[in-house]
Amino acid sequence: MTMNPVIQEITDRIAERSAASRTAYLARIRRDGEAARAKGPARAHLGCANLAHGFAAAPAEDKPVLRGTAKPGVAIVTSYNDMLSAHQPYETYPGELKQAVRRAGGVAQVAGGVPAMCDGITQGRAGMELSLYSRDVIAMSAAIALSHDMFDASLLLGVCDKIVPGLFIGALHFGHLPAIFVPAGPMASGLPNKVKARTRQLFAEGKVGRDELLNAEAESYHSPGTCTFYGTANSNQAIMEVMGLHLPGSTFVNPHTELRHALTEAAGKRAVEITAHGREYTPIGELVDEKSIVNACVALLATGGSTNHTLHLVAMAAAAGIVLTWDDLACLSKAVPSLTKIYPNGQADVNHFRDAGGMQVLIGSLLDHGLLHGDVLTVAGRGLDHYRSAPSLKEGVLVWDEVTSGSADLDVLRPVAEPFSLDGGIHMVDGNLGRAVSKVSAVKPEHLVIEAPAKVFDDQLELLRAFEAGELDGQDFVAVIRFQGPSANGMPELHKLTPPMSVLLDRGQRVAIVTDGRMSGASGKVPAAIHLSPEAADGGPIALVRDGDVIRLDSAAGTLEVLADLSERTPEGRALSDAEWVGTGRGLFAAFRRMAGPAEYGAGVFGVAGAEHPEHGPGLGFKAPAGASHAEAGSHVTLDAHHETARGEAR
Repeated sequence: MTMNPVIQEITDRIAERSAASRTAYLARIRRDGEAARAKGPARAHLGCANLAHGFAAAPAEDKPVLRGTAKPGVAIVTSYNDMLSAHQPYETYPGELKQAVRRAGGVAQVAGGVPAMCDGITQGRAGMELSLYSRDVIAMSAAIALSHDMFDASLLLGVCDKIVPGLFIGALHFGHLPAIFVPAGPMASGLPNKVKARTRQLFAEGKVGRDELLNAEAESYHSPGTCTFYGTANSNQAIMEVMGLHLPGSTFVNPHTELRHALTEAAGKRAVEITAHGREYTPIGELVDEKSIVNACVALLATGGSTNHTLHLVAMAAAAGIVLTWDDLACLSKAVPSLTKIYPNGQADVNHFRDAGGMQVLIGSLLDHGLLHGDVLTVAGRGLDHYRSAPSLKEGVLVWDEVTSGSADLDVLRPVAEPFSLDGGIHMVDGNLGRAVSKVSAVKPEHLVIEAPAKVFDDQLELLRAFEAGELDGQDFVAVIRFQGPSANGMPELHKLTPPMSVLLDRGQRVAIVTDGRMSGASGKVPAAIHLSPEAADGGPIALVRDGDVIRLDSAAGTLEVLADLSERTPEGRALSDAEWVGTGRGLFAAFRRMAGPAEYGAGVFGVAGAEHPEHGPGLGFKAPAGASHAEAGSHVTLDAHHETARGEAR
């Protein structure tokens, strides 16, 4: 199939823009890879005292292998904890993986753990303000785990919002090592999403009490496994499969099933086969290239995935020396049709999506219409056609069979020839307030355009109080929630805005949200422009908006404008100072606020490229000068020239 010309053009543009940083990245990892292939297993060149420390606690059966220099070593990096449903299944994975690696001729060790926090638990709480920062902490934690130089491949255990992007970024800093992401799968379906959403709205209106709401939530989130709605966690999983970092068809298999166990063991076996000491050396830094990054973007858009990935994919690409921009996503969105209806974009959950044909049917249809690059490297081998196949057990043996049928439920999953809409589920909007992201896949067409007076809030709790007091009733408005960006308070998800704003929308009011914060997978039927960049704390125009200013949001045309003269105004409101931004561990992250880059550039503390830049050198950060206060930090943001050039390309 000939590639779609728009997809090919954008891929070529990304490659050209990234040439210098990608070349530098590949040169570094190839040096490391050549050394690894020449010297045998990584631990072979450790000093005796170093190596003795590395196997001191190993079981008796592994010690002789670790002392020797014949068999490859595999690192297990895990996000296991038993509080979070998505990560609880990982409790048994290390033992299963170690056995599988032994049988395949290698030796595996748990190299380290990474933190895994749950945005669902921290929504509306102070802990939510650490959530986005945790992505970069996870990347650093993964790097610490792999820094012992004992390993020839890695098995990465993570599911949810920041965990997978963090593990991905960390692994790419060891790009000469193969890496396989090992999913845990979604929990079984619980309370129907329509009933859950309705109960939340009734609670927001005061028509049901806490007990009824808690019962509904407990019936929805009821067992080990990923939450079944299509938020960031499941968007992560879909993207990893399309990038070829999962084994084919392993993404949405439920936990604690025979098939899930077999796929976990197969991942351990495959990790040994793709080391530098096997016949199919597959380093992650070579696997993740411009084509695979574009494939990830296409998958996100075709499925109406989480808006968090407009941040994460930029940062993830940068770790491989690839410069991805919001303009690339905006252009791709015009060429990629919307093919799924999974909550909050529909009523089905990911189990229903899987049963309708899932990733195999989705990938096959996109490949057949030239919307995915098929000639890519994957952990299953060369070519994305491997991912047309679905796993099953036949007489206890794991096999993969190519899926040739189409969707079993066109209300959930459609082919490219019969899409739900002709463009992707995520749009970019631009105007005199800055640049923002708008998720349109769940927004009714009649709500895509709104022109209404602003109501300005500096915290989502202020809006909730106004709603409860009836101050928002009977009027059209655009809620402006500011000082919620990465430099202000870590860019928390403003999930609690959805139920009350949905209530007002259902009453016939025309309402929308404009914010420099996040809403992520919670972005639903209320039109919203989120991730607004530049943010208020960095001097963005959103800090100049006043109550009553008319705002026009046109998510279809991609525009966001305030119809007022801001030229003579001074900013109102402010971010909390470091002295005020404390409690729940926030004080430990004060440096992250000073280092965080703009949302448009990934909102990370590492800068906008993971490799050395030929002009700016290493780091590419957004550092304030040493000793600068938080209030000063915004005026010292350094934007990468590559991104500025990229914005011109799209215009």
